[in-house]
Amino acid sequence: MGYMNKKQLGKKGEELAVVFLKDKGFKILHQNYRYGKGEIDIIAKDPEDGYTVFVEVKTRQNLDYGEPEYAITKNKQEQVKKIAELYFYENEIEELTCRFDVIAIFLENINSPVINHYVNAFM
Repeated sequence: MGYMNKKQLGKKGEELAVVFLKDKGFKILHQNYRYGKGEIDIIAKDPEDGYTVFVEVKTRQNLDYGEPEYAITKNKQEQVKKIAELYFYENEIEELTCRFDVIAIFLENINSPVINHYVNAFM
């Protein structure tokens, strides 16, 4: 597989994450939900517990900068939580059971991506 730039890699990772979640029965509510300068990669509904799940996707082609899941810094977590609050506000949702998941994708080989789903990755 040729090298993908950061944007292409992120897009491919998100596509794989959507397929992964759909295969697990999740209903995809939004992709790339933007509010101001921030973005949540995927907002989905978990079929098992009915939770609304805000999913951050991190994709890497190599481990030069560490494993993808470690790229979710405290600042990034805070940003995702803030955008989730704005999502509730914008959609006039007063009460909703939700959680924050991380999907980490290691894409060294396009034909066999390694996908790790961290449920309730941060609060």
